[in-house]
Amino acid sequence: MTAQKQTAAMDLRWRFLDRYADFGLLILRIGLGAMFVLHHGWPKLIGGPDEWRNTGRAVDYLGVHAGYVLWGFIAMLVEVAGGACLALGFATRPVALAFALEMGIAALWKYYPFGGWTSAAHPFELAVVFLALVFIGPGKHSLDAQL
Repeated sequence: MTAQKQTAAMDLRWRFLDRYADFGLLILRIGLGAMFVLHHGWPKLIGGPDEWRNTGRAVDYLGVHAGYVLWGFIAMLVEVAGGACLALGFATRPVALAFALEMGIAALWKYYPFGGWTSAAHPFELAVVFLALVFIGPGKHSLDAQL
């Protein structure tokens, strides 16, 4: 079988999934949203100002040397409220943009003091996923699509 025929055969085997693209977006939104609420945001929320200060120090690498508690609070708010909005598909594009920015800052924070790209890869990858969601949107299984 030629390479062209193999490619065509593979496309036919997987093409049936095209009709489920919106369901795939639902899985992505719920999975990422739940993880950000439960694993990232909630511990910051209950950690209070000390945890917010520690998180907010990430902006130090952008040349911002004050307001760490406020920046940490904003990060926690994005993770808790934004994660819930993302899972529900509400205000998906602005929330995804906020997450992309937060993950970009997290990548810088992990990159500089903690060993380069090995530490920064995961937040950078998430920044790319969230940036893609800004352009793709939430899909039809979302509150955004209902409004």
